[in-house]
Amino acid sequence: MKHFTHLLYVLDQEAEQPCGLERAAALARGNQAQLKVVSVIESLPAGTPLEGLDLSTDDLLAASRAECEQRLHALVEPLRDAVTIETKVLTGKLFFEVIREVLRHGHDLVMKCVADRPPMAALFGSEDLHLLRKCPCPLWLGRPQDALNDRRVLAAVDVEPLASAKEQAQQQALNATILDLAAALATSEFAELHVAHAWTALGEPILRGGMIATPAETRIDAYIEAERRRHGQALERALTDLEARAGAEAMHWLKPVRHLLKGSPREELPALAARIDADILVLGTLGRSGVSGLLIGNTAEAVLQRIDCAVLAVKPEGFVSPIVA
Repeated sequence: MKHFTHLLYVLDQEAEQPCGLERAAALARGNQAQLKVVSVIESLPAGTPLEGLDLSTDDLLAASRAECEQRLHALVEPLRDAVTIETKVLTGKLFFEVIREVLRHGHDLVMKCVADRPPMAALFGSEDLHLLRKCPCPLWLGRPQDALNDRRVLAAVDVEPLASAKEQAQQQALNATILDLAAALATSEFAELHVAHAWTALGEPILRGGMIATPAETRIDAYIEAERRRHGQALERALTDLEARAGAEAMHWLKPVRHLLKGSPREELPALAARIDADILVLGTLGRSGVSGLLIGNTAEAVLQRIDCAVLAVKPEGFVSPIVA
């Protein structure tokens, strides 16, 4: 199963409490991984005098950096006995500097807490969406109210049987990463593992809508049932592959709960997450062909805007961020 070696925790300057920092330290300790805690301060025009004061923007930036460094040290000090922690202050735009840090130093997980949002507002802010779209490594986004340990881990996989051989290979690789991460989380936190796949039968609305000459209803029903079985078998193959990687003993302990959901993933996955009270959703972000690195998939983004739990988002193999180190 997946293990992390080089974690990057992003401290939100506006957050009163360091949401997720204890979890990052626990995850680093459990994986015997390095942990770096960073905070990003806004850049200022260099050397600009402040009218009427014997100061410049350089002085303001230095003071801001010193204050930020002091806060970082104070926050991580209680955790240093359990894990080795490096702290660093970055200057610039948050998502841009975080991704550059990942590219420069090979971090394999970024952890960040989302800001408190007004009721009915989308869970993720603009910085979070930029990270979801462009961060090359897995990204964990938590909430201030999240528990320290997950009770239910929900993994969302896509197992489209009718995809091309190339698309299936890409999806299988992404599914493997999703399931490995979800299994590792469930194992480390003694949590339930739920694995979901939402499916639809190609052409069902047209077949049932009477817009074209259609076969008997019983034949349509048989076609829908065959599609359900096909998707169910593909889901089982993904779990069989997980068992081959994790081992029979691990799978016996995990006992993943299967959810074969008929309907659109953008509707069914958020509904399932709410129904089982999932603590974290692990899913892949697959951009449109030809726009690699610029957009997460439309379905993934729709799901992410409707859920109310933490997220662990995974990029497909070969993803290249548009941001350079």
